[in-house]
Amino acid sequence: MTWIAVALGGALGSIARHAVNHTIARLAGQPSALSTAVVNIVGCAIIGALAGMIAAGSLRMSPQLRVFVFVGVLGGFTTFSSFGLDTLTLAHNGRTMAAATNVLAQVCLGLVAVFLSFSAFASAGPHPVQP
Repeated sequence: MTWIAVALGGALGSIARHAVNHTIARLAGQPSALSTAVVNIVGCAIIGALAGMIAAGSLRMSPQLRVFVFVGVLGGFTTFSSFGLDTLTLAHNGRTMAAATNVLAQVCLGLVAVFLSFSAFASAGPHPVQP
């Protein structure tokens, strides 16, 4: 049942992400990095609010609903929100070096991975393709 919750939530999150991308591209007249920024910031705000309300006891979610929302919907919308919550959790637990390492490693290694894999597989295209 957990896998179905993740799959259904992921589908909804992916649809929401595409809707944001489509709307911003239509308003801007072309695809834009602004779409990714909006998705990442909104996803972080939502996951932070939900985690805060759960921590404060003002919101109760069954384990199944938490998986559906956190892993499925927000994971389909943006994994950047999970990255943000993971980093906050490390810092909140006094593991500031681990939090800083998490940020630096994921951002730097992620960018290096994109660059290297793009360079390895791009034949003649001078520019990456927007999703």
